[in-house]
Amino acid sequence: MNRGLQVSGCSFDVSCQPYTEPSRAEARAEKRRGMAENSSETSSSVHRRCLAHSPAEKSISSGVGAASKWIRLNVGGTYFLTTRQTLCRDPKSFLYRLSQADPELDSDKDETGAYLIDRDPTYFGPVLNYLRHGKLVLNRDLAEEGVLEEAEFYNITSLIKLIKDKIRERDCKTSQVPVKHVYRVLQCQEEELTQMVSTMSDGWKFEQLVSIGSSYNYGNEDQAEFLCVVSKELHNQSYGTNSEPSEKAKILQERGSRM
Repeated sequence: MNRGLQVSGCSFDVSCQPYTEPSRAEARAEKRRGMAENSSETSSSVHRRCLAHSPAEKSISSGVGAASKWIRLNVGGTYFLTTRQTLCRDPKSFLYRLSQADPELDSDKDETGAYLIDRDPTYFGPVLNYLRHGKLVLNRDLAEEGVLEEAEFYNITSLIKLIKDKIRERDCKTSQVPVKHVYRVLQCQEEELTQMVSTMSDGWKFEQLVSIGSSYNYGNEDQAEFLCVVSKELHNQSYGTNSEPSEKAKILQERGSRM
């Protein structure tokens, strides 16, 4: 049915057709198309979420963080692996500047990407462990002075103070230990005495000279016999003899003091 409509001098043709209800077959087809579209959208969304949580995506996203967390050092040819957090314990240290890639610090890397440091790796180990747990642990064959040199090079102020205190404490204990001596008694003739005393070495020093009289007569001259007591400091070593003077040496010393 067509109707003519005229509004303010304008005419329109409006065509109206009666509404027809879709058949059951068309309704079912429309419903299937809607379900298919929803299923496609849902699978696409699930696929995107799976990709976001896949191991490959995780490794890529975590790779950047892991690379920035760990630092490899080549100290005198020996490799050390540590974290950036460990090297940043002392903000004034050389290692802090190295871990922060200080542009004013001239640092080279080897073919593996490790920072090159021309220092003794034996003494660097205790320095790195101190930065890890805050304690100074030394093997018996390592001297405090060697670690102190490394601590001063890396400018780790707290470690420098700690080692100096330990060295001072060690030296104080050493000075309080009484010095022990080992004694020897040498017998010689008068003409050999001067040469024997002048040729003493290796820490031996003259203590006492005891005359035991003339026992030999060469020609018309009597040759006097002497006992020479010498001593040497005992520095925690075993010489196979008692560090205290022997009974014979004590008797000879008393006899010489009365002469």
